[in-house]
Amino acid sequence: MYVDLLDERTVARLDSTPAESLSSSTWRTNVREFARHPLGAVGLTTIVLMVVFCFLGPLVYHTDQLHPVLTRVNLAPGGRFPLGTDAVGFDVLGRLMVAGQSSLEVGLAAAAIAAAFGGLWGALAGFVGGWVDAVMMRTVDALIAVPSVLLVLLLAALIRPSVLTVIYVLGAISWLTTARLVRGETLVLRTHDYVAAARLAGARSGTIVFRHLLRNVIGTVASQATFEVANAILLLATLSFLGLGPPPPAVNWGGMLTTGLNLVFAGYWWQIYPAGLCIVITVVAFNLLGDAARETFEVRLRHR
Repeated sequence: MYVDLLDERTVARLDSTPAESLSSSTWRTNVREFARHPLGAVGLTTIVLMVVFCFLGPLVYHTDQLHPVLTRVNLAPGGRFPLGTDAVGFDVLGRLMVAGQSSLEVGLAAAAIAAAFGGLWGALAGFVGGWVDAVMMRTVDALIAVPSVLLVLLLAALIRPSVLTVIYVLGAISWLTTARLVRGETLVLRTHDYVAAARLAGARSGTIVFRHLLRNVIGTVASQATFEVANAILLLATLSFLGLGPPPPAVNWGGMLTTGLNLVFAGYWWQIYPAGLCIVITVVAFNLLGDAARETFEVRLRHR
């Protein structure tokens, strides 16, 4: 047969050309298109501003967020405190910055876990196929059928809450959609010529999965990861609102909502609306970024 006459160098060239082409010219084109996407620009700019506010803001606006000052409880916005103080005397503006650090760190870390584990799970299921694929995807379907909030509440009740455990809990329930998307892409990609060439060259299954399949679905994984960041921030806010979030001195926007809810009807609006607005702005920004990334990078939308 003709294939048997191919030497290793020829097969290797057939093996690498599509991947190299994808990682260079196609990706440069996608990046340029993403940069011109109006919603993506708005989302990315908002996220950058929020990161600057939360992580660089405390370097400029110094405030003590560890020691309550009961002599300045529930002060209205103005003067030394642009957004007032809360029920134990913390500066609300400084509290927003510190709380935003925890919210963004938890969201990004949980999304990274979901992207890594979900991408690997979906790629393996789609590549191996057969009964292995069936078992792996039925597991995903069974977990997706359970409401995510219920899973979060169950795990948070069983595990002692901390920032690290909350990251693991949120990451453990956020990988399911990523796995389904990557598995669908892998079913298509495994039929391409460069995968067949890699098999003929004697490449191991692990090499094919990591070098050829995962690198070609990275756009899908990246776009889904932005949505997972937004979902993780909302779930963290829900946990903290229900009293199952990381305990003090850790603070996040959801915890600020819980603290301020009991006082908002007394007229202390500044203890709940700023934190709620930060959550809404951040979640919407990540969703806009995800929409732009999906339209730009996702393989299916580009009809490859």
